[in-house]
Amino acid sequence: MSPRLLRWGMNFWPPFRGAGIRVRHIAGDWSEVRVELRAGRIRRNFVGTHYGGSLFSMTDPFYALMLIHRLGERYLVWDQAASIDFVSPGRGAVTAAFSLTGERIREIEQQAAAGQKVLPQFDVEVRDEAGELVARVRKTLYVRLKPRYRPQ
Repeated sequence: MSPRLLRWGMNFWPPFRGAGIRVRHIAGDWSEVRVELRAGRIRRNFVGTHYGGSLFSMTDPFYALMLIHRLGERYLVWDQAASIDFVSPGRGAVTAAFSLTGERIREIEQQAAAGQKVLPQFDVEVRDEAGELVARVRKTLYVRLKPRYRPQ
């Protein structure tokens, strides 16, 4: 699937659309993604800030999707664990930027080359329009060569 088609589809996917989450950019080589969560009267909690679940949802699938496309069909990629630290109240539009370098891809490939599982961790920050930190999310992914590609 092309980055453009995935971005379009995710922007019309009901859970993202209803939460006000918009995928603003997916790089053609899957190395970068930018996501925005917009505020709205029906999208805020009792105290007028973003729901914590919406802040987490805007960050949830992207590192896994990026790795699936960057590593290719030889690898299994799954979410293993995640945590979120809420640093300050999120009001207005907030954004998250994901980046995956070629160096990091090569590191994961080298660690997985013998067929064992690799549990890389990725951090992403959610920031408001003023650039203030709203939340910090840590994702742990499971990466492993598919059985038919593992060394004997």
